[in-house]
Amino acid sequence: MTEKTGVRFEEAERKKGLILTSIGVSCAGLGWLCRGSMTMMGAVALLATYLMTGDRYQWIYIWKKTHSRDLLGLRVLLVTMFKIWIWERQGKTVVTRWTEVAKMSPEKNAFVMGERALTFRQGDEFSNRIAWYFKRQGFKSGEVIALFMETQPEYIFVWLGLAKLRVVTALVNTNLRGAQLIHCLRIAGCKAVVFGDEMTDAIKEIQHEIRDMPLFQFNSPERDINTTLQDTAPLATEVNEMSSESFPIVPSNPRDTLLYIYTSGTTGFPKAAIITNIRYLLMPLGVHTSARLTSSDVVYDPLPLHHTAGGVLGAGQAVVLGCTVALRKKFSASNYWSDAAKHGCTAAQYIGEICRYLLSVPPGPNDRAHKVKVIFGNGLRPQIWQEFVARFGVKKVLEFYGATEGNSNLVNLDSKVGAIGFLSRLVSSIYPLTLVKCDEITGEILRDSNGRCITCGPHEPGLLLGKIDPKKAILTFAGYADRTASEKKMVRDVRVEGDCYFNTGDILVMDHFGYFYFKDRTGDTFRWRGENVSTAEVEGVISSLVGLKDAVVYGVTIPHTEGKAGMAAIADPENKLDLTALAKGLKSSLPVYARPLFLRILPETPLTATFKLKKKELMEEGYNLNLQKDPIYFLDQKTWVFVPLTQKLYDDIVQGNLRL
Repeated sequence: MTEKTGVRFEEAERKKGLILTSIGVSCAGLGWLCRGSMTMMGAVALLATYLMTGDRYQWIYIWKKTHSRDLLGLRVLLVTMFKIWIWERQGKTVVTRWTEVAKMSPEKNAFVMGERALTFRQGDEFSNRIAWYFKRQGFKSGEVIALFMETQPEYIFVWLGLAKLRVVTALVNTNLRGAQLIHCLRIAGCKAVVFGDEMTDAIKEIQHEIRDMPLFQFNSPERDINTTLQDTAPLATEVNEMSSESFPIVPSNPRDTLLYIYTSGTTGFPKAAIITNIRYLLMPLGVHTSARLTSSDVVYDPLPLHHTAGGVLGAGQAVVLGCTVALRKKFSASNYWSDAAKHGCTAAQYIGEICRYLLSVPPGPNDRAHKVKVIFGNGLRPQIWQEFVARFGVKKVLEFYGATEGNSNLVNLDSKVGAIGFLSRLVSSIYPLTLVKCDEITGEILRDSNGRCITCGPHEPGLLLGKIDPKKAILTFAGYADRTASEKKMVRDVRVEGDCYFNTGDILVMDHFGYFYFKDRTGDTFRWRGENVSTAEVEGVISSLVGLKDAVVYGVTIPHTEGKAGMAAIADPENKLDLTALAKGLKSSLPVYARPLFLRILPETPLTATFKLKKKELMEEGYNLNLQKDPIYFLDQKTWVFVPLTQKLYDDIVQGNLRL
């Protein structure tokens, strides 16, 4: 029997043996977890399952292909859940866990960057100074302070010090400017802003709009020349005058809010996702267990610390698990492997774009002059997966799927090329995720005659939902600072009346063996350069820049490139659009990843009979010069001006001759 054998399963038949299968595989997994014998316990129940189902041979074949993977997944799940269950029962928070970790190896480096490093002892002392300082400033438990700073070793200890005071920190994306930046400060209810000196211009631009927020400027030790913005406190200088003695632990709860991390949704400005203490403990622990790391491992983290990937999954390996984490202010493809070798890294992080950029660097001696045994992240394209592994000699790729605020997490534990994770086909109920049918353009969920969601079968694209269970830390959904936004992410009456699921907004496909593959995002959000881009947000900016003309923004695919690039179609019947002014306005109003790379000028607004914009047709035509006669422009990456999209330029883009 081959993998292409027709394997059609009836849900009713599968349920006959599901209970016995669950018992058998769970017992097998527990036996393996305890390093005991698993064969007999699992085999008995599985045999019963095969005899009770009509497609017994296909199930036997699937078991043969996936049982090792499933048992490994069960072990990772049980270890992670058990550890989190213990920590929650003990009332552990990030602060109390850090206190334990810092005492294990106080003189060991916690974070290193370039030639600078902070040991666990130094980091703890710095965080104590931060706590004492802001207590003297009068800040109280539950208040929110924004942290607007580029990566440096002190970054983590600023918010950790605030956490000792039970002050919540909002980790603001350093790419934001103007109205977006103000929105992020307001939506989280920030009482003050701590900003790095490299962000002075951005703060100065909005200073008159946030006069009610005290400003604290942190001058980096790396910079030769530091200037303090008027009406701000020189935080680095004043903190050094504070005591480094342990700050008394303020009673806290594992479910209390620790951080706000901003994430783009399907509409509007960025939303402030709530990261509780228990969630911060959970996420790095899950990666740590899946990758089989120990506290002796050194992790390379070149990602921004205001994002979940860099600031939680990466930095959390030091804060929660005691690893050393090597940082870099900004990702550099040419220095990635040399950095990893220099710091003796045994694990490294990536996002899809990073892997593509690394492959674009000419081969050199640094490609294998490292000790990295596992690389973890999300977005590694199937087309370059094997080439990446072969060239850089990475033994294991740990591709995972998840959202900052979500509870729907998947992990590819066996480095299956292209897969973002898996669920056991035999015991899928042990981790309650489900794919349901939906309109892929609008994201609207389709329901049956009973009002329930329609479950997808193998190879049927569907919207991924994760069951919300407040009693289990691994299945909770803390939501956003905006409660209305939180409610919009919840889907009710999915399988039975009254149940509630988290809507990931992502279209996935599952194969017959339970592997999941990413297909697309629903609605109006697309992903570019590792960031989610809200088309509604960009449309609003463009409309204001071009005199409220109709503008449609959507994502378009570029061959050999991860994610989708932004494209805008603007109606300009009078031919009065100023492309130079538009490019200048986009540069000052939007972060780099949100600026449309392609521009289409329309003679009239494309409307349906019900006066809706025909976005679907525009998306299908994209920037293909052969599919329309409208003028198309490309945003030159060097000059940041729109230039006509000629046939030669088009060919260079689709053939991958231009780095985007």
